[in-house]
Amino acid sequence: MTATTKTAAALGMIGLGKMGGNMVRRLLAGGCRVVGFDRDAAVVAGLTEQGMEGAASVGAMLEQLGEPGTRAVWMMVPAGPITQSVLDDLAAQMAPGDIIIDGGNSNYKDTMRRAEELRAQGLHYVDVGTSGGVWGLKEGYAMMVGGEQEAVERLRPLLETLAPAPDRGWGRMGPSGSGHYVKMVHNGIEYGMMQAYAEGFELMRAKDDFGLDMGQIAELWRHGSVIRSWLLDLTAEALQSDTDLSGVSDYVADSGEGRWTIIDSIEEGVPTPVITLATQMRFLSQQELSYAGQMLSVMRRAFGGHAVKTVEAHREEGLVPDINPAQTSAAEQLGETGQQRVKDPE
Repeated sequence: MTATTKTAAALGMIGLGKMGGNMVRRLLAGGCRVVGFDRDAAVVAGLTEQGMEGAASVGAMLEQLGEPGTRAVWMMVPAGPITQSVLDDLAAQMAPGDIIIDGGNSNYKDTMRRAEELRAQGLHYVDVGTSGGVWGLKEGYAMMVGGEQEAVERLRPLLETLAPAPDRGWGRMGPSGSGHYVKMVHNGIEYGMMQAYAEGFELMRAKDDFGLDMGQIAELWRHGSVIRSWLLDLTAEALQSDTDLSGVSDYVADSGEGRWTIIDSIEEGVPTPVITLATQMRFLSQQELSYAGQMLSVMRRAFGGHAVKTVEAHREEGLVPDINPAQTSAAEQLGETGQQRVKDPE
């Protein structure tokens, strides 16, 4: 960082839900000044009690952040129309030199377009693909950053505080859009890893001859095995209390990144069979009934005269509460793009 580069003295945070709220808490614990705004005033009030400076509006937040041209505001809102709406509101009130950060899972092509549009106004647009989930508050967040070098350097103290360590777990990937692109691929890989674990455990559970204990195996694999991982740690913890996963639906949401990864692999001509099949399996899990499966049954009966099963009752599902209370609806948590087989409770 050069001597003439100004660092962001404070951070504005818009969106104080599960991820945004915990990021604020980690920044406060690290001695950073944060001014936060959320449409839910009760959430703002709760974080204010923990040291955050609350704002009643976006305009008030910007005033509290200080001198125009030196301000930085982080958006932690769902990708899509909400991000665009918040961005438009911010851009209309910010000054040349200010930085807008998108920490959500936006499509990298949208990010590239937005950065170009904001550059014409003299605004910096930094995309931060953020991973860490509900554990980020304690462990730190992995952050894949895209944007102009100058803007990223100004944010360095904040990024170092959010990361697992100042020199680990974060870095500038390249120009605008690169952070969201790397996070997109990261999530595609995550789909494949999760699918492989799920299939392996299902196969072992079906092997009745051995009476295998899924919880015991998951715990064993955590130590010394070449397939140990944080995902396996979380799996082992879940299996300790309920190896049969009683009451849990087989519905698996997809939030978009797997689809975008597949689309990009086609455009680049790079084979991604594992990620593609893992994403397709999520689509299958979202169906009430598979029309393709029904067609197969009908054809088998037609040419072979085989018996087929009929549907006696439709699937009924409820909702298991999330680990930490969130300010988003169940539909948003279940995935932006997936078929919403599970509905919000009345």
